[in-house]
Amino acid sequence: MAKESPARKVLRIGHRGACGHAPENTLTSIEQAIALGCALTEVDIRRAADGYLVLLHDERVDRTTKGKGLVAETNLEDLRKLDAGAGQRIPTLEEALQTANGRIGLILELTTQGLAYDVCGTVRASRFTGAIIYASFLHDELQHIRRIEPGARTMALFKRLPKNPATKATGLQATYVGLRFDKATKALVNALHKARLQVFAYTVNKPKDIQRARALGVDGIVSDWPERV
Repeated sequence: MAKESPARKVLRIGHRGACGHAPENTLTSIEQAIALGCALTEVDIRRAADGYLVLLHDERVDRTTKGKGLVAETNLEDLRKLDAGAGQRIPTLEEALQTANGRIGLILELTTQGLAYDVCGTVRASRFTGAIIYASFLHDELQHIRRIEPGARTMALFKRLPKNPATKATGLQATYVGLRFDKATKALVNALHKARLQVFAYTVNKPKDIQRARALGVDGIVSDWPERV
């Protein structure tokens, strides 16, 4: 993949709402990202009790809906009955791919173990024509993705930095690294670029932090407010 322009904006819809405009992890959030001209939008994937892949950030539905309970213990039919905000319903991965197809790229964050094969299969079946980046803090999932789709774009997400992030990411055969903004430094970004890795900083919302992220030379800024980027 050709190197993208620095500081391309990414709408993060997996964390406390999208831009303050639309409920997170909903089809409306994807539409909002498209309207704002984002290059990519991020969604979080979990598995419902009956096996369906759905968009939800948390293990439980309590924060983002008026319901209660674990996603993994709730069937899709019951998840559909919940209001995810502004009258939106919890969408399936298939619906998200259909909405975004040909209009915006997706960062698909795998939030639990054992999703890689089904997520890849769903993307393949959708004939998605845009950019897809598979992201996860669960690095075993990224290795499964690489086995299934040797040419896939994968993003190793780091909360706590390993001793050598570049070595760790290249060992995973990742193409991207996602860094917590407060952990990113110019030296680290340069080292990752030297290892031919692209770097995204998350989650960058304040204008002064966006300016600093740009100065660091990151390739992507993950923000709840991409119109500020």
